Amino acid sequence: MLSKRVIAAARSRAFLSSRDTQCRDTAVSLSKGWKVADSHMRRAQFHSSHLLQAETIKVPQMAESISEGTLRSWSKQVGDSVEADEEVATIETDKIDVSVNAPKSGKIVELLAKEDDTVSVGQDLFIIEPGEGGASPAPQEQKKVDPEEPKDQQLDKTTPEPPAPSSVDKQSGGIPPEGPKESKKEVKAGLKTKGGQVPGNRGETRVKMNRMRLRIAERLKESQNAAASLTTFNEIDMSSLMEMRKKYKDEVLKEHDVKLGFMSAFARACALALKEIPAANASIEGDEIVYHDYVDLSVAVATPKGLVTPVVRNAEGMGFVDIEKEIAALGAKARDGKLTLEDMAGGTFTISNGGVFGSLYGTPIINLPQSAVLGMHAIKDKPVAVNGQIVIRPIMVVALTYDHRLLDGREAVTFLVKVRDYIEDPRKMLLA
Repeated sequence: MLSKRVIAAARSRAFLSSRDTQCRDTAVSLSKGWKVADSHMRRAQFHSSHLLQAETIKVPQMAESISEGTLRSWSKQVGDSVEADEEVATIETDKIDVSVNAPKSGKIVELLAKEDDTVSVGQDLFIIEPGEGGASPAPQEQKKVDPEEPKDQQLDKTTPEPPAPSSVDKQSGGIPPEGPKESKKEVKAGLKTKGGQVPGNRGETRVKMNRMRLRIAERLKESQNAAASLTTFNEIDMSSLMEMRKKYKDEVLKEHDVKLGFMSAFARACALALKEIPAANASIEGDEIVYHDYVDLSVAVATPKGLVTPVVRNAEGMGFVDIEKEIAALGAKARDGKLTLEDMAGGTFTISNGGVFGSLYGTPIINLPQSAVLGMHAIKDKPVAVNGQIVIRPIMVVALTYDHRLLDGREAVTFLVKVRDYIEDPRKMLLA
């Protein structure tokens, strides 16, 4: 028989051997577990960083007086790549169009508003995922055609099969069933139309007014309701101004790269006349009259979306060329839709030139809170009496609409006569 020591030694060796095996198995399983956990951690880290990088872009602050607008259009769609500062959307307000640009390069992930929706300042607009911009979306994979399949059997699998003939077609022998019979009233109406009593197209199209047009309508009606409007007219002989323009326009264009027009002369004449008749350059605020020591001329400019009035600041200290440059710059910005709120804010007096469209007479509407507006019209040759002789002269009819709450008839007529005198003899403007 084996001694008790031998048996105990054998048992201890077996126990140690089995424990080593279990430790090795445990280590292997732990190693495998750490590898799996590490892959999941990396995947989770990638997705978490991916989600954290996506940024929600909000409707920007547009101006102090504007809190909402209409989403006019999306320049980009979901999946499109954009560069930093590239336009993504356009928001239309009652004064200007505001462009919403991407703050960084990346890809559009989600659009949070639809076109024609009303959006407020601070509202979530779209989500962008940062990345390299400018990359075009991946092209769609073309369907693979089995080369072993005969060409006559390589049909487009997206083309739906022709519908099976219905039981009705089978019963009728392929002859389509007759439609519902017209009533006698419908037949008579059709005969009347065919008879030529209602010829031509009588369709209608309804288009929603944009915010600028709504605002223009609101302000013009407000002006009619608030101001005691009255219009006075006068005629101006344009001979001297046309001669001066003809003589110096090429020189001005060559030296200053700007065209010499009539608007600068009228702006300068109005600025001088407003100094002499300060009530025409004033406004009403509550129960007070505010007299302005400066002349900010609002110049009416027609755009496809409506009439806008950018402002020429401190026109009283500008000459012909300076005024022409400023008007040309503002007109270009208006036609390109790049006017800012600062370009149109304020204004103490307005000039509107309907003559460029061929208008002969008109009564312009006051641009509140201003007190007067000058309307220019087309130049036409007319017979006039000069020193007892009938001669043909180029005549422009001008109109001044004024607020009778501020200006009396004497002041309004005096203002318009002074403008006429300055235009008929431009040299007087150098002496004023």
